[in-house]
Amino acid sequence: MRELRSGWTLTRVGDLFDMQIGKKLNKEASTGLEQHEYVTNKDVQWNRVHFKKLNRMNFNAAERERFRLIPGDLLVTEGGEVGRTAIWEGQRTDCYFQMSLHRLRTRGAIEPRYMLHYMAYAARHGLFVDGVSQTSIAHLPQDKFAEHLVAHPVELGEQRRIVEVIETLSEQERAIEASIEKLKATKSGASDGLLDGFAWDCTLADAADGAIRNGFSPVESEEWTGVRMLGLGCLTPSGFEPVQLKNAPSSVTASHSALLRDGDLLMSRANTRELVGLAGVYRQVGVPCIYPDLMMRVRPPKVYSAEFLAAVLMSTRTRRYVRSMAQGTSESMVKISATTVRGIPVPLPGREEQARVLAALASLSRQVNAETEELAKLRSLKRGLVDDLFAWAA
Repeated sequence: MRELRSGWTLTRVGDLFDMQIGKKLNKEASTGLEQHEYVTNKDVQWNRVHFKKLNRMNFNAAERERFRLIPGDLLVTEGGEVGRTAIWEGQRTDCYFQMSLHRLRTRGAIEPRYMLHYMAYAARHGLFVDGVSQTSIAHLPQDKFAEHLVAHPVELGEQRRIVEVIETLSEQERAIEASIEKLKATKSGASDGLLDGFAWDCTLADAADGAIRNGFSPVESEEWTGVRMLGLGCLTPSGFEPVQLKNAPSSVTASHSALLRDGDLLMSRANTRELVGLAGVYRQVGVPCIYPDLMMRVRPPKVYSAEFLAAVLMSTRTRRYVRSMAQGTSESMVKISATTVRGIPVPLPGREEQARVLAALASLSRQVNAETEELAKLRSLKRGLVDDLFAWAA
């Protein structure tokens, strides 16, 4: 093992913190008079606790003393995505935690927020893998977690300076994220305003050159065959993004009927109610590519711009219409029929009007893209800095 940095040391988690697993759930704990809110694994996200709806169960006096949360406690997920960590800021005055979580309460030699950022670093680099037990769900047992060695400066002041550097970058990150969301909202509002000025007296079928067709979903190949398949995730709230590509089987050739052309308009016909009906314009991914059965393809004639139609399909008006027409027994998977898609109301102004709308939206898109690139650079800088700060070996 290489030498530690000057002023640094390695300490077991069990020596740095009082460790406690939360209360085990049971049916009897869900009834009775002494019910209190408690935090579960799913409530703990990276660097935040989700408070939308906390569950309640019984805690007697001894259990309230043992499982009560106080400001500065760290909550670490024991199962699933092991190591996910949030700090308890005292958001509730009377709240407890369930056994799917580790509670770490500092003994004074380490700052809780230092450990919070260290946990993100350790999880990203797979430092908990050796301590994780693999059943049907990954688990980080308390005895294994207690043995994990944490690299940290001996001086609390140095720990605090590291935290300050990381959180300054985090504040910049949040500011850019807020700016991006504001720009996206501005773009959405501008799009709705421009489109509302047209007559919505046509349907999507009127804008299609031929039939609106479903794709094809064969079994994915483990080997490269020269043809790719889009996954449903390639249609995002920002349009088409080739983020989920799969290998098509060898039976699918470059002459397949589901083969895509650059500029094809795609629309999802099944997803959650929030995501069903997302649309985007396909752009070449470098190899022949087909689209899946859960998407529909529209090929507009030259008089209609695919980009303009995509803006129409992603407008507030159309998204509301599509969600209202989607059907299914589960909100996690609803579908829209071919008849619904063909009948979606759309405006079909002339090419000059379409170009005017797209030019206005393109200006806002450039601003969003610039901010997104800036955010990516900042995140890369932050990751590199965090890795350097926590890389204890000289």
